[in-house]
Amino acid sequence: MGFGMTTVLLNIHNAGFFPIDSMILAMGIFYGGLAQVIVGIMEFKKGNTFGTTAFTSYGLFWLTLVGLMVMPKLGWAEPSPHTFMGWYLAMWGIFTAFMFVGSLRYCFAKQFVFGSLTVLFFLLAARDFTGSAFIGTIAGFEGIVCGASAIYFAMAQVLNEEYGRTILPVGEKKPEMTAKAVAA
Repeated sequence: MGFGMTTVLLNIHNAGFFPIDSMILAMGIFYGGLAQVIVGIMEFKKGNTFGTTAFTSYGLFWLTLVGLMVMPKLGWAEPSPHTFMGWYLAMWGIFTAFMFVGSLRYCFAKQFVFGSLTVLFFLLAARDFTGSAFIGTIAGFEGIVCGASAIYFAMAQVLNEEYGRTILPVGEKKPEMTAKAVAA
């Protein structure tokens, strides 16, 4: 939810509906940032490498993104030029592409979140490399879809566990056929 809600709100801005303000920055620091880092640590304690990597990395993404916006306003650093931000976003796109490959072991809903996030990062990088407001608007709408898919996936996990049955389907990954299963 922290990733999904923060992503939707930032991308409503990217789509051109409202400016960056304290609401987006606060969500980036606390719900998109700190909450995800805490969950990543909890996943580490459970031995879940994928969950640890995803939650801590994207939590720290939100914290660095807010830092990139706020530090120049505080006089702590010069603002990053758009092309530098393009590289920042491209690196996150590459990382996320690898996470997408890892998500292929899981249900479709998780795959969709990571696949759409990969596309989002590369669209945002293209926006910053080219200076194209049109690409930025497309990225904003795609980011709303990405964030909404994360919200859906989070709520599916909560509601399905709470009710002990499928309330919101996530496209469960079917068990792979092993040689032992085939022989049986």
